[in-house]
Amino acid sequence: MYAIVEIKGQQFKAEAGKFLYVQYLGDTKEGDAVEFNNVLLVDADGTVKVGAPTVEGAKVVCEVLTPMLKGEHIIVFKKKRRKGYRRKNGHRQLFTKVMIKEVVA
Repeated sequence: MYAIVEIKGQQFKAEAGKFLYVQYLGDTKEGDAVEFNNVLLVDADGTVKVGAPTVEGAKVVCEVLTPMLKGEHIIVFKKKRRKGYRRKNGHRQLFTKVMIKEVVA
């Protein structure tokens, strides 16, 4: 059984026992239970329910394993040729690692 769930504007495939790295969830602590109600699709052993826009009564229950992780370092470099304009900047995206406990449909 799996579900397609929308978390902070992104869609993820959620199966029980799997890990997800989602966009940083601000006020969570390690071990907290988090529920996501924006379930777009549920597949229960070949029986597919598609929401319009969401599936009624479906939710995904997760446990927060690591509340804040930093992603890969990305370098942003801007340059305009022959003008002497060069800017170098870096960015590291914040993530939250969650484990999916169950998919309720």
